[in-house]
Amino acid sequence: MSALRAIAIKEIWALLRDPKARIVLVIPPLLQLVIFSFASTLEVKNVDIGLLDRSTGTASVEIVNRLAGSPNIGSIRRLSSHADLAEAIDRQEVIAALVIEPDFDRAFASGQPTQVGVVLDGRRSNAAQIVGGYLQQIVTAAGASVRGTERAPPVAVAINWFNPNLEYIWFNLPSLIVVIVSVAGLSITAQTVARERELGTFDQLMVSPLSVRQILVGKMVPPFIVGFINATVYLVVAQLVFGVPFTGSVLLFYLGLVTYLLALIGVGMFVSSLSMTQQQAFLGSFVATVPVILLSGFSSPIDNMPEWLQIVTYANPARYFLEISLGQFLKAQPASVVLAELWPLVLIALATLATSAWLFRARME
Repeated sequence: MSALRAIAIKEIWALLRDPKARIVLVIPPLLQLVIFSFASTLEVKNVDIGLLDRSTGTASVEIVNRLAGSPNIGSIRRLSSHADLAEAIDRQEVIAALVIEPDFDRAFASGQPTQVGVVLDGRRSNAAQIVGGYLQQIVTAAGASVRGTERAPPVAVAINWFNPNLEYIWFNLPSLIVVIVSVAGLSITAQTVARERELGTFDQLMVSPLSVRQILVGKMVPPFIVGFINATVYLVVAQLVFGVPFTGSVLLFYLGLVTYLLALIGVGMFVSSLSMTQQQAFLGSFVATVPVILLSGFSSPIDNMPEWLQIVTYANPARYFLEISLGQFLKAQPASVVLAELWPLVLIALATLATSAWLFRARME
């Protein structure tokens, strides 16, 4: 036992003496605690709802009041026409819209069966189903609270745009392209420089006739090719095997993919340049991968997150490529909308590549 105690104490001191090891012990668990606690949730809250109220009677006003008082509804956007509704759903400004027709209150007052239309954004299938359930409860409770006898409560009739049957796999597979590319791109890139250092060949690169720029670009090519091939395989398999429709432009999809890969490679090279061993590079890539995926909106809607965390997501390249992937698969997203998601991705790619190149050059020199 004394020998075992001695070796255990020795290993603990060796771990604590290493500054990078101390960082690994503290930073990743704290990041995971924050990310999983605030970002990873199955609840759907703070959602924005559109409202096209063409009746404005007693029953419809009660529905609007209950919408405003619901703890799950973030804000209500008043819509003036069906065109406004289509634009709000199309631009993902609202996840659902409530449509109350002009004869709703008259039919309700006369005891006739009444309906309230609900238009859901089927691209976010899981969240849309939950929001549809919220709206059904609100409409039914509002109808029951209006005084009167023998009145059947209104029925919320839902229509799911872009995903009529709310097929979860239609959302899942386009999103998995983002996840797979993220994991492969970060993990492979993060190992490049660290592997050279651990194997002792980094010094050989420094005395080779290659310039720093050539070495840097050469190390970025393999993860780029791997991520490109993985995304292409998923793009084909999603359509041919799982029947997920691809309604958009292949050119726009690959334009977003290439930009996203460059942004990821910049992050991976930054991690690799900081790491001295492959183990440190692996841990660093894990620390980077978890926020990239969880803050993309894949596992939980970004609207559910606290406001400060929603601001952080604007620096996450996966947020933008996820919108491009889903948009090209399910809704034939036009070039103007893709470019609106693409220019922040280009800025992130330029920033990560420039930072990683500067750090790599500093390490080489």
